[in-house]
Amino acid sequence: MPKKAQKNELADNLKLEYYKYVSNEIHSLNDNFHKFLSLFQTLATAIIGGGVAFLATWRNMNITPQTAVSIFRSLEGLLMLLATFILLSMIAGIASWYDYRKEETKLLNNEVDLDFRKTPKLRNLWRWSETYLVLFLIVFVVAVIVYSETQIIPLIK
Repeated sequence: MPKKAQKNELADNLKLEYYKYVSNEIHSLNDNFHKFLSLFQTLATAIIGGGVAFLATWRNMNITPQTAVSIFRSLEGLLMLLATFILLSMIAGIASWYDYRKEETKLLNNEVDLDFRKTPKLRNLWRWSETYLVLFLIVFVVAVIVYSETQIIPLIK
């Protein structure tokens, strides 16, 4: 086999392997997004469940109302920290996904056909399910905190 043909074959194999790598990374980022959401669901349920259990039993523990409010607000803070970590992880994953998709598009357009695949556009953000999951997470945490501050904390005092 001539040297130029070997070089072309090697280049084609490297491009194929790179495409497989990029595709795998995109798939992993999609899986990670849902793992983050599942982690939030599990830990938020535990935090809220702990808050409900504490609310039901704090008087029996001989705890002052000020201490009970402080403990309850600590649970709110823990929920906010959890949400912040999950949101930052999701946003970082979305940014990485966006970069990998641009790489995938560039490779496919160079190797298959110009305009074979369109680059993702941020203006289509409203069509991504991830956008609504991030918004839901924010709304959920804000709703829980507003509810606990307006409905539960006044019961403790």
